[in-house]
Amino acid sequence: MFTTTQLKRAAAIAEQIENLQAELNSVLGTFAKVSNASSVAVAAPAPKGKRGGKRFVSAEARAKMAASQKARWAKRNGGASAAPVASAPAKATKGISAEGRARLAAAMKARWDARKKGAPAPTAPSKAVAKPAKTAKKSKRNISPEARAKMADAARRRWANVQKSK
Repeated sequence: MFTTTQLKRAAAIAEQIENLQAELNSVLGTFAKVSNASSVAVAAPAPKGKRGGKRFVSAEARAKMAASQKARWAKRNGGASAAPVASAPAKATKGISAEGRARLAAAMKARWDARKKGAPAPTAPSKAVAKPAKTAKKSKRNISPEARAKMADAARRRWANVQKSK
């Protein structure tokens, strides 16, 4: 059996549950019921106003929007038809031919041989070519101490006027 302290504690908890249930109802504005002491089942809140709840677009409206968007794309892309056109399959490319591969291999071997001998690579720019001269950076403008003092005085006067107007 239960002791009196246990029964009092259970009664206090039940009262707390009722208070919380009332508070939940006032917050949600809907009916919420207690299914058992450990869980609360809450009804979904009703949609509020005109824009409440999830809005759906009908299939007709979606088709209409798609057609108008396709027309806009066609207009932007130079009047291409709005209906999708099956394009010709892209021509498959093999890549490099055997002769081209042989030419590249020969050129690479020539570069390697030249590098081994200490000469610059045939495609490397020679050192005789002069690089364009770098332009000198403009130096920052230096303000004389008199000009700096004049600017500081003007700033102080402006600030004093702002403080005076407050």
